[in-house]
Parts: sequence; structure tokens; C-alpha cells
Amino acid sequence: MGELAGALRAIPVFTRLPAAFDPATVPADPRSLFVEWLTEAIAEGVPEPHAMVLSTVDTHGQPDARTLILKDVDEHGWWFAGSSSSPKGTQLAATPAAALTLYWPGVGRQIRVRGTVEPGDPAQSARDFLARAPGGRAEALVGRQSQPLAGAAELRTAFESAKARVANDPELVAPDWTRYLLRPTEIQFFQGDRERQHVRIGYRCTEDGWAHTLLWP
Repeated sequence: MGELAGALRAIPVFTRLPAAFDPATVPADPRSLFVEWLTEAIAEGVPEPHAMVLSTVDTHGQPDARTLILKDVDEHGWWFAGSSSSPKGTQLAATPAAALTLYWPGVGRQIRVRGTVEPGDPAQSARDFLARAPGGRAEALVGRQSQPLAGAAELRTAFESAKARVANDPELVAPDWTRYLLRPTEIQFFQGDRERQHVRIGYRCTEDGWAHTLLWP
């Protein structure tokens, strides 16, 4: 075992777990359990509990992933936002399906959500964009996400120009800014256990509503 491998293995896990999770008490609707767990993560001081990994596939079927912020969860599903011209936007346009992963190490919990993705209406997207801080609006106006950059000076020039546009027109909205909805078809909840007897619950959307079952961890 190399030095790095040894150091990684020595890192403690599941150091602070919540009270025992009883799978017999889970609600019929997984969104209720998600909100309950998210609320508990916030109360426990888990850093950035609304950060999640969005996984998509490109036109060659190759997986891609990035971390972004959860905007909301409602009766329709999970909401997030981004530029439709970004890699994730173009990938979702070609293959409107994705997976979300949230991991809260402070409480040993992980949630995985899979489903179809669709853009929200333009008014929703505009409201989301205008709710961003000025710097966030400027960043989105600059665009060109993941494209080659000549250097830091080019970025500063473009960013300062975008900041000026925001200051001069506070109602300016980036035309490609999109609020997306992931309509879930499958959801898994994972509760870690120090003795590795983890609890995993799987929900699946059926014609009759949500069905759930206990899964091998």
C-alpha cells in the first residue's frame, strides 16, 4: 500500500451520526423524507447541504458531472438552474435525463435521485436569474463555460464588462439562463452505520404512486 493509499484509509468516516434511522417509519412520499433529512442536515451545521452533483451524459454516451446548488423541491420534483448553452445545458437538451447526488458526511447520509429533466418556463428562469447576487448575474452573462481561456486578464475584462451591464440594467436577464426541473422516477436514501450495517431505502415511481422497499446496502 502506497503512502497516499495509507493516508486515505486512515481518514475516519461516520464520525458523527444522527439517531438510528428506522426504515419502517419512512413516509409514502420520498420528497417528505428528503425535506426532513435536508432540514436535519441544516440544523446539524452540515456545510452547504444544498450542494449536489448533477450527472448527465454527452452525445457519445460518456458520463459527466458537476456540483451545483439545489433551488427547491416541490410536488413536481427537484429544481436547479444554469445556462442552456453550457455543457450541462447542451447535454440535457440532447438527453433530457439526469441524476442528482447529495452527500452529507457530517451525518453519514447520501441521497440519489434519477429522472427526466425539463426546462421551466421563461418567467421562472428570469426570476431565478434576478434573485442571484450581482456577481452571479455577471458570471452568467459572461458565459462561455468550460471553453478555452487565454488568461486571467481576458476573464477580468469580460467580467468587469458584465458587471457594468448589470449595474446599468438591474433587470437584465441572460437569455440562456434556465431553471430546470428533474421529475424523479427513482430515489435512494442511504444512512451510514459505523458497523457497516447501513440502511438503504429505494423509492420507485409507479402508475399508482410511490413504492418503497428496503435494499441491501
